[in-house]
Amino acid sequence: MVEQNAELNAVFHALADPARRQILAALREGPKSVGELALPLDMSFAGASKHIGVLESARLVQRRKKGRTRICTLKPARLTKAEQWLKTYTEFWNERLDLLEEAIEEYGDE
Repeated sequence: MVEQNAELNAVFHALADPARRQILAALREGPKSVGELALPLDMSFAGASKHIGVLESARLVQRRKKGRTRICTLKPARLTKAEQWLKTYTEFWNERLDLLEEAIEEYGDE
């Protein structure tokens, strides 16, 4: 359980930054070099590399060397685990909202 929490914490930490979310969005289109990922972020190669490092630590991205270039690839399996965790809360709130709707309808009939 503790390890699963650490994994989820790493994913949510990685997703907390808009630049990292933009990197993930770019990687949905396919593998890209660090330079290609840094350009639309208007940040240095080193800055983008630090963000990619956080994504790597969360195991959302894999970086490999191709010649002198570092190529990044999206690894979405961890996102699926985070989605599953969030889904439990979606179900919880949907049930509560359904009960609220029923109460409002019942009150409106009086």
